[in-house]
Parts: sequence; structure tokens; C-alpha cells
Amino acid sequence: MKQLGLHEIRKEFLDFFKEKEHLVVPSFSLIPKNDKSLLLVGAGMAPLKKYFTGELVPPKNRMSTCQKCIRTGDIDNVGKTARHATFFEMLGNFSFGDYFKKEAIEWAWEFLVERLELPVEDLWVSVYEEDDETYQLWNEHMGVPKERLVRLGKEDNFWELEVGPSGPCSEIHIDRGIKYGCGSDDCKPGCDCDRFLEVWNLVFTQFDKDEKGVYHPLAHPNIDTGMGLERIAAVLEGADNIFEVKEIQKIINKIESISNYKYGTDKEKDISIRVITDHSRAMTFLVSDGVLPSNEGRGYVLRRLIRRAARHGKLLGINTGFLNDIVNTVIDSWKVEYGDLADQKAQINKIVKAEEDKFQETIDQGIAILESYIDEMVGKDENILSGERAFKLYDTFGFPLDLTKEILEERSFGVDEEGFNLNMEEQRNRARSARVDSDNSGWGGKDNINLFDELSSEFKGYQYTDYNAIITGLFKDNEVVDELSKGEEGIITLDKTPFYGESGGQVGDTGTIKADSFIAEVVDTKHINDDLIVHYVKVLEGNIKLNSEVNAKVDDFRRDSLRRNHSATHLLHKALKEVLGSHVNQAGSIVLPNRLRFDFTHYEGISKEDLLKIEKIVNTKILESMEVKTSILSLEEAQKTGAIGLFESKYGDEVRIISMGDYSKELCGGTHVNNTSNIGLFKILSEGGIASGVRRIEAITGLGVYDYLNELNNEIDEISHALKTNRSSILDKAQSLTEEIKLKDKEIDELKRKMATDIAQDIINSSTDLDGSKVIAYKVENMDMDSLRNLGDEIRNKIGSGIVVLASVNGDKVTFLAMATKDLNSKGISAGNIVREVAKVTGGNGGGRPDMAQAGGKDTTKVEDALGIVPELVKTQLK
Repeated sequence: MKQLGLHEIRKEFLDFFKEKEHLVVPSFSLIPKNDKSLLLVGAGMAPLKKYFTGELVPPKNRMSTCQKCIRTGDIDNVGKTARHATFFEMLGNFSFGDYFKKEAIEWAWEFLVERLELPVEDLWVSVYEEDDETYQLWNEHMGVPKERLVRLGKEDNFWELEVGPSGPCSEIHIDRGIKYGCGSDDCKPGCDCDRFLEVWNLVFTQFDKDEKGVYHPLAHPNIDTGMGLERIAAVLEGADNIFEVKEIQKIINKIESISNYKYGTDKEKDISIRVITDHSRAMTFLVSDGVLPSNEGRGYVLRRLIRRAARHGKLLGINTGFLNDIVNTVIDSWKVEYGDLADQKAQINKIVKAEEDKFQETIDQGIAILESYIDEMVGKDENILSGERAFKLYDTFGFPLDLTKEILEERSFGVDEEGFNLNMEEQRNRARSARVDSDNSGWGGKDNINLFDELSSEFKGYQYTDYNAIITGLFKDNEVVDELSKGEEGIITLDKTPFYGESGGQVGDTGTIKADSFIAEVVDTKHINDDLIVHYVKVLEGNIKLNSEVNAKVDDFRRDSLRRNHSATHLLHKALKEVLGSHVNQAGSIVLPNRLRFDFTHYEGISKEDLLKIEKIVNTKILESMEVKTSILSLEEAQKTGAIGLFESKYGDEVRIISMGDYSKELCGGTHVNNTSNIGLFKILSEGGIASGVRRIEAITGLGVYDYLNELNNEIDEISHALKTNRSSILDKAQSLTEEIKLKDKEIDELKRKMATDIAQDIINSSTDLDGSKVIAYKVENMDMDSLRNLGDEIRNKIGSGIVVLASVNGDKVTFLAMATKDLNSKGISAGNIVREVAKVTGGNGGGRPDMAQAGGKDTTKVEDALGIVPELVKTQLK
């Protein structure tokens, strides 16, 4: 066999098929493009699916790739065996109606036998039991003897979906030797033992399966092949499994050096090594492709991988952050093929570290809580953790349910998943009910869409803010009416309207609708569906009647403010990507007349320096006076231009693209300025997190910035007046006052300590003696807790042996402090227990350590009674 490493095999394969006139393309992203049926790419053909179905025309009828893949279906088994992995690379060659079985078989055999120099006598082939054509090609054309050809059924050698393309497949296996076998004389491919390893699957897509299960021959059949890169590398290197492949061994070696554990010496620890090894590759490529940790979808897969790897690091005794050291080993090795890994190294490190740190903050506490739950279950002879408790671990300590399950399974326990899901749904319902429904105006909305059946309106607001129209509908209190009178509120629909209905984050327009017989104020406008805009109105004068000819006029000043703020969100989005990274995507927005709010995906808070950089970029683009252009394209054409699509599921066949010079290009239906200079100025007011992996920026533009600067100016004047200094000396004055305050605070503390010393002896003189120890219970007036502690320390230090209980009354508030000397602690005296009982007399509670504790009380009239029980409490506690 040829001596090639993993990266060399990849190159050899792609070069081979390039020679066979295939278009070799780089691996597609792990995030499926325009395919909502997939969460992540898990097969080499997945990104090419639309070429196979005919929805898209391929760039060439012959293609070849080495595709990054992630499969999480059996993630729980990763590590437990050496066969399972979440991340792998799939080598593949594909034909879209070009060559078929003969060429696919010839080239597969040529590559394995001539290029990789695998021994022919060790290669076996399986075919679908009814596929005589393929059997004959292998036997008669390629010369594979019948004794190494195996016919298998549909379960093993037929690929199909419920409906659509399908066909038989043929698998090439390598005989690893008798030592891997089951000992049966009939051992061959299809056997459950480990002797025969499938290395390459050739799928012959020659049928179109209909709803009735009938297979119709395709006029132009396709070829889809797949060979696992790690698996064929293991074969060439003589490795037992993928974890022994040299490139993957580099990752294991790094984990060994960090954990001081040698792989192969302990079965349980070996599991942890394999988990970290596999997951480190998966997390590296996921983050590189733009996935961020979150609690949903792809983000949840990434979060689960990072947290599972971090937890297995703990099992190896690694108690500090370590994942980036492993990730960097992956980057250093795989950058030979994936150069973007090196380019994004800093970004990948930041995201992985942020998630690992977040988990490290709670993992120890969470595991301790889970251990206490397990102890309780053992005591009660139970073996299922309640869904409520599993949800608490998830909600409070960030433990994904799968991690809780894994830890429990290691101890032979289970979890109530149904109860967990019920708790999750209850939390979601609480969140939903807590939100303010902005559409709940009492006038109807999208929930009352049937009210507006058969109505439509043509939007004219991109070109006009003043337009003549005809009233097509009048509504009041969710009913159709013939007219609206002065003082009434209702809804008007028009055949044509310049009013923008709330959508895409931009609020609806306001203005007036009027005719000779009435004037109505438009207080809001909403999109009911793609074809209808409704106007929420209050009648100021006259009566409105159906079919009236009217003039609809938008509030131009307000619309201009909305234009400025909406266009600014596009510039902000682009600037965020430039400064923070390509992983940034819009997660929501609201465009108001007086401000804008932009939510986006990002894993950590933005530094002050980066915020200033982002703000400066936006203002620079405003000052560049870039022309803002609108174009209408098909969705496919728009994607080719590189336009950013934020919510693809909402788009129709044609989309509207807003371009700002050569800088920003987004799919958008909102209203915008004609030139970026119209925005005026841009100022960020705040930045913060609103959910895991989601940040929010609030900002203002135009006159909003002018008003903001005026307010700041006025505040500076007021501050300078209050500090009795001029504007240029405010900072010096504030620093000077801060130093003065510090000095005065120090003087006050000194006086408090002196006062404590002065009265300490008087209090000691009031003590009683109990078996050679002093018992002190004393009330003082208007003393804060710090002063009370100083006094308690002073007394305790002087008495040698004893207990001090002090009470301070401040208005209607009672504060108790108890301190005990160490010798009394050893005799059973606990300041925490004593102060708790004392506070109860006044209706309060508290507690603390055996040597010092504090409590609060409510009834000031019972302070003396509370202090009176101290001697008896001390007697009962003494051993």
C-alpha cells in the first residue's frame, strides 16, 4: 500500500478526478445553503442536491469534492467506541447525467488499486441483489472473482428517499484479516464483525420513485459516490481506527500533554480523550463556518459539543480552560486544505473560549447539585431524575439535557425527558405572555385577517408620500361599517396608498387621510398580508364614507426620520461584520422615528474601542455620500450578487435589493434615503446582551444626534455649575472631590473605631460570667453594621473568652450581631445559631458562621426581651 498521510490522500483523490475532467470545488460550508430540510451538511452530496434533482444547473456535469460533514445522530456513542465520530470529511465524485456505472466503477478501482496501491486480493465488492448489470461489470469487465462479490438486500445496497431520486449502490470493502473476524467460514461483507471495512460507496441514481412506490427509470441517471477520508487513511496507515490516524494522533498527543494522561492506559479516560479529539475538530469547523453557540438549532449543536468536551476535560483532571490549545492543533494541521481556519484563528479562539469560560463558571456547582440529586435518588431507591430538576440544571447552570443524561447514564440512572420538555414549554409560555403585543390595539390585526378577505392595496410609498386614492373598506371594533364619524376610531383600507405598513422592523407611517367632507388622522399603518395595508385612524372632522375619493398624505418629517434610521441599520450591519467578523448576522431590529435598535449574533460584549470603531465606520460611510439604489431581482440573481438576506423564508420569487455604493447590499422592503449623506450623523447610545449569543445596539441619527449633543451640553453646564467650576476644569474638580471624600471617609472610620474602643470597656463591665467565660448582651442606638462589627471585634479581642451579642436600633429597623471566641466554638457555641434564635423573638431571622453571624429584626419593642434569652441559649449550647 502506498504510504500517504490524510492530507496527501485528499490531494491525491482530487487530483485524480481533475484528470478525469471533473470540476474540483472546495468544500461547501457546514451550513446548508437554501436548504431548510437540513440542520447541517452530513453528506458529500448534500450541497449538490439541487443539481441531482434538476432544480439548478451544475457548473459542470462532472464534479468532485472533499466535503466537511457533521452528523450528531449518535453523538452519545462518540468516545464510547473508536468507530463513531461527529466530524468527518467525505471524498466524492459526482455525475449529473454524464457518465454512469461503467466509468464510476472503473475509476474507483483504478484509484484504489493503482493510485493507493491497495492489494487487489484484499478488496471485496457488494452489490444490490437485483442489480445484475453492476454484478457483471465488476465480474466480467473488472475481473473481480465471484467469490469476492456479494449480493446484499435493500437495507445494505439501495439508496432511496420517500419520494424522488433513488437507486442501487455498490460498496467496496477491504479485508482487514482473520484477526478482526468472527471465525465463521462464511464471513464476508454484510457480516456484523469488524473484518470487512467498507471504504467507498458508489450510488447509482437511476430511478425516480413516485408516491405509490413505483420506480421509474431516469432518462439521465446520476452518480454519487462517497469515501470517508479518515477511514481510508486508517487503512493506508494500518491503523485499527480513525483515532490512530497520524494527523488525528497529533490532537490526542496535545490532550495527553495537557492532562498528563497517556492514551490507552485506562478505558474510561480513553473515552474522554476520544470525545475531546472528535469534538475539537467539529467545533473548530462549525465556528469557522459562522455557527455561534446558542440554545437552538446549529448553535445548540455547537454549544453541546463545546460543553461536552469541557466536561470530559474535567474528567481527565484538567481544571482550567484548555480547548483553544486543542483547537489550535486542529487549525495548524487542517489549514493545509482549509486556509480560512488560519485566517479566522483569533475569531475561532474567542468564540470557543467565551463558551468554555461561560460553562466553567457553573460546571462545578452544577455537577455538585447533580451529585446531590443522585445521592437523594440512591437514598429513596429511585433511578429517574425528575424533569423539573433536569430543567433547573439547564436553566440555572447551563447543563444541556444531553449532558445531564450522559452523566446519569454513567451511573445507571435516567431522566424524565417528558417532564423536562414540559418545564421548557412552561417557561416559553411565561416568556410569551410577558411580552407586550404591539399589535393588540383593539382594532384588529393579523389575527383578524378574515375581516379583510378579498381586499388588496397597491403600495405607492417608495415614490410618493402624497397620493390620491379610493376608500375600499371601513372597519370599527372588528366589524365592517359603512361610515366613521367625528371622534370615532377605526380602520381604513385604500386601493392605493403611500403609507408604509409596519414590517421588516420598520414601524408604520402616520399622517392624514382627508377629503372635502372629512379629515382623519392616521395614527398607525400595518401590513395585514403581502397584498393589503390597513390604516388605523381617528376621525377629526366630518364623516368618512365607503368609496370616497381621498388624499392620503404621509407625515414627511417622520418618514424622513424613519428613512435615516433604516438606512443606518444597513450601514451598521456591514460595519459590525467588518469589525467583529463574518459570523455577525441580524437577529431582529426596530426602526422608529427617534431611534433604531439592532439585534445581532455575537458571543461577547463589544469593547469600547470596537464600538467607537464601528461608529466611526458608519459616520465615514455617511460622509462619503454614497448613492442608495434599489433593484428588483430574482432570489437566485440576488444571491449571486452577494446581497445579505436576513430572513430567507419570507422572500418570494422576486426580491428588492438596497445597495449603498459598493459598501452595503441587503434584501429589504423598507424605505430608505436616496444618499447616505441624508442620514446626517450616527451615534451609538448603548450596547448589551439580550439573550445567549445575541447582542443589541441602540442608536440615533440626524437631528436625534443634534438633540442628544444639546442635552449633553446642557448637562455639562449644570454639572460645572454644581461643582462651582468652569467646563474645562470639570474632570479635575471631580477628581479632587473624590479624593476629599476618600479622606473624610477614612477620618469617619477612624472616629468609629475610637468610639468603639471608648464604649467597649463599659459594655464589658456589664457582662455576666459563665464557667469562666463572659456573656455579653447589649443594645446600642443608631449604629450601622460596619460600626457594630468594629465594636464587636474590639470587645471580643479584649474579653479573651466569651460571646458577644449586640443589637442596634435604627428607627424601625433592628440589627443583631453575634461573635464568639474560638475556645467557645470548640465547646459547641455557634454565633449563627444564637443570633438566629435571638432575632426570632423580634420577628426576624438570620445566621452565619460559628464565630460571627448577623441577623435582622422587625419589632423594636422586643429587643430587650431578645437579648435577655442570650445567657440561657449559651448554657444550652455548651457541651
